[in-house]
Amino acid sequence: MRTTLSIDDDVAKLVEHEVRRSGDSFKGTVNRLLRLGLTAARQPKPRKRFVVTPIALNSGLGTRYQKVEDLIEALDGPMHR
Repeated sequence: MRTTLSIDDDVAKLVEHEVRRSGDSFKGTVNRLLRLGLTAARQPKPRKRFVVTPIALNSGLGTRYQKVEDLIEALDGPMHR
């Protein structure tokens, strides 16, 4: 396919630099870089793994809590609702 494309000056300099570095043609370099960019845009970014670190409910609190409500009240006070 033949088309006319306007390229920003800074992008044109980067492409010309890549043409000189790779020794490939301008057309080949642009096609390769477009393929790389379009392929990378489709791939989802890896997410940071969410890790939950459990703690014992009785550690440092001095009392064992059987109900979550009792623990929340001990930590946040009676107006936690």
